[in-house]
Amino acid sequence: MLKENTDYKVIDNFFPKDYFNDMEELFMKVDGSRIPWYYIPQINAEHTDVKTDKLFYFEHLLYYRQPNSELWDFFQPLWEMLDMKSLIRLKANCYPQNENLIVHPAHADFPYEHKGAIIYINSCDGFTILEDGTKIDSVANRVLFFDPSKLHSSTNCTDQKARFNINCNYY
Repeated sequence: MLKENTDYKVIDNFFPKDYFNDMEELFMKVDGSRIPWYYIPQINAEHTDVKTDKLFYFEHLLYYRQPNSELWDFFQPLWEMLDMKSLIRLKANCYPQNENLIVHPAHADFPYEHKGAIIYINSCDGFTILEDGTKIDSVANRVLFFDPSKLHSSTNCTDQKARFNINCNYY
């Protein structure tokens, strides 16, 4: 699938099969993820007055101003694959399953125009909502290219144990 307009582009089966299979295993290995996850008690807390324990998630910061993870080397091929000139931030997200599908508060990643990519690791009923209301479904090995300085929202999922993605901010 290639879905595109002037504000975003969606490409399915973006990564070579071998590389994506390794990425998928890194996140969802049967005997446990190899990623150390860090609890974040509020999703986009600075963008909402909603205070609920249902808006937590887990994050692994791979890069922000410098490599921040022992897994950094695995993700370095993204520089070339995403045609990055300069990386701002690279982080992995884990949104745990909930019995209700929750749309998280809208937010902008940074307050200045830049490029962004969301890499969807697993297929689930979660999605991303763009500022214009466009809904991008979470499909394994799909990449959404967009301007993350514009408002967008994430969700959890109800049909898998968790929704996994990678958020990349760059020039």
